[in-house]
Amino acid sequence: MIVGASYAGLQVAASAREAGYEGRIILVGAEDRLPYQRPPLSKGFLSGKVCETDVALRPESFFDAARIELELGAKATALDLAGRSVSLSDGRHLAFGSLVVATGSRARRHPALDGRAGNIRYLRSLDDAKVLRERLAAAREVVVVGGGFIGLEVASSIRGLGKEVTLLAAGSRLLPRAVCGEIAGFLLRLHRAHGVRVELDVVVVGVEVAGEHVRQVHVNNGRSFPCDLVLVGVGADPDVALLASAGMCGPDGVPVDQFGRTDHPGIFAAGDCTLHFNRHAGTILRLESVQHAIDQAKVVADALVGRDRSYDAVPRFWSDQYDTKLQMVGLPGDADRRVLRGAPEEGRFSVLHFSQGRLVCVQGINRPADVAAGRRLLATGRSPPPALAGDWSRDLADFLANEAPRASA
Repeated sequence: MIVGASYAGLQVAASAREAGYEGRIILVGAEDRLPYQRPPLSKGFLSGKVCETDVALRPESFFDAARIELELGAKATALDLAGRSVSLSDGRHLAFGSLVVATGSRARRHPALDGRAGNIRYLRSLDDAKVLRERLAAAREVVVVGGGFIGLEVASSIRGLGKEVTLLAAGSRLLPRAVCGEIAGFLLRLHRAHGVRVELDVVVVGVEVAGEHVRQVHVNNGRSFPCDLVLVGVGADPDVALLASAGMCGPDGVPVDQFGRTDHPGIFAAGDCTLHFNRHAGTILRLESVQHAIDQAKVVADALVGRDRSYDAVPRFWSDQYDTKLQMVGLPGDADRRVLRGAPEEGRFSVLHFSQGRLVCVQGINRPADVAAGRRLLATGRSPPPALAGDWSRDLADFLANEAPRASA
C-alpha cells in the first residue's frame, strides 16, 4: 500500500512494477483525481496557458496496465501498527503487507491571515489553483505574501495577466534560504522591472475586512496595502499526520535511512515528508522538490524488491518566472566562496559555491549548460579549481576530464 498519490507515491508504484514486483499495489490518494503535476499550478495553469487535462502525470490506462489499484478521494486518517492496517476517511480499513508513506507537504498557514476572509487563498492543490484562477478574473489588485518560490512564481503569473501586484516579503531579500545574494538581487530587479511592487522586511500583522473580503493588508511598520485578493505563500510543512498518529515521528518529518526505511519493519517513506541524511549537505534534512520525490521513490521501489540502493541523488531545483529560468544543483550549505560566471546585467549568469575549495552547488539564471555540467561534477565528486571556474568562456564540462581534482569524501 502506498499512501499519497503525487510524484513520490506514483513513482514508487511505477518503479516497483518495473523492478518486477508482482504483488498487489494499492495507491491511496486524498484527492478524487488522478495524480497530477504541481509545478504548472503556479505558472501555466494560473495564467490560462495550461488546462486541467494537461497536468495529469499518467492516463488512467497506465494504472490498469500496471495493475495499480487506485483508492482516490479517501484520506488515510490512522495507522494501526499492530494490525498492519490503515483507516480511511470513508470508514474503511485496508490491510497492508508493506506500507509506503508519500504524503508530501501542505501549505503553511499564516497566523495573521488564516481563516480571516474568503479572498485569502493558499496554493497547494489543483482545487486551490482553480479557485484562485476564478477569483483572479475579477481581481484588480493582488497582494502576495511571501518571498519564496511560490510567491515569486505566482506574482509573475498574475502580473502577466495585467493585474496590479504587491509582494510582501518578511526577509531582507528574496529567497533568503535558497539562493545567494547575486541571484536574489537579480530576481528583485526582474520583478520590479515587470511592475511588481516588492516590499522587503515587512511582516503582515493584520487585515481590514469589509463584509467577507479583505480590503487592506497591514504590516509591522504601520503601512497598509489595498487589495481585492490575497495569495499566501509562506512555505510548506511536512504532512506527517498519519505516522504521527502512530507515534512514529514528530512534526518536522519522517526519519528514514538511505533506503527509505523507517524504524518500523516494512514501513517506508519517500518525498517531501522525509528526513534523511544527505551526503551533499553532510547533514540530516528535508527536501521539497519534484526531483527529490522521484529519486527517493525509485530507491524505495528497489528496496521493496530486495535491491537495496542508497539514495545519493544530487539535489535539483528549478523555478520559472516570466521568461527567466532559475536552476540549482547541489546545496550551498557552509560554502565559503562564490564564483560568478557570466553577466547578471545580461540576464545570463551562474554562481558556483565552494566549500574549502570543493564545489558544492551551482545556481544559474538562464545558464542551463553550467547547471548540467555542475550536476555531473557533483555526482562524480569532481571540482573545478575556484580560480579557474570564473572563466565563463570555458565550458564547465571541461573540468570533468580526468585531471580535474576529485572532492574529498
